[in-house]
Amino acid sequence: TLESLMDQISMVFQNVYLFADTIENNIKFGKPDASHDQVVAAAKKACCHDFISDLPDGYDTVIGEGGATLSGGEKQRISIARAMLKNAPIIIFDEATANVDPENEDKLQKAMEELMRDKTILMIAHRLKTVQKADRILVLDEGRIVQNGTHAELKDTPGIYRDFLGVRKEAAGWKL
Repeated sequence: TLESLMDQISMVFQNVYLFADTIENNIKFGKPDASHDQVVAAAKKACCHDFISDLPDGYDTVIGEGGATLSGGEKQRISIARAMLKNAPIIIFDEATANVDPENEDKLQKAMEELMRDKTILMIAHRLKTVQKADRILVLDEGRIVQNGTHAELKDTPGIYRDFLGVRKEAAGWKL
């Protein structure tokens, strides 16, 4: 059933949606019957416990609709805590690092690595840093898989991936 399928999947999107509710309830969205201790444990693994603890009401802080009072990286880490709490065996990351500020990128990367442990991961990304450690990279062109392999294999194979790496290397040398 659709319900049994969705029980097996957690998703972390580029644009995280948070509800006008407490931070704790936003994390519990992944598992509504979770205890406070489980929420805190997930938040610690997702590298968001510290900033939550610094808020005026901690986990009871009510955030605005859409999480407007939080940075992009903070919202992403709450989304990761939500996925950790759900503990589904399949995780889908859809451009999860695209809108992250540099101050949060390292914490987000650590949180993602913690979430990915012992899971099947589907990662949709354009950023090289996000995909180069993947076991298998699928390159799409107009909805079709045109290349697949590891970063090491694809960087030496003619095609879109190698062309992408060449453009990235060339752009890295640009100066204004």
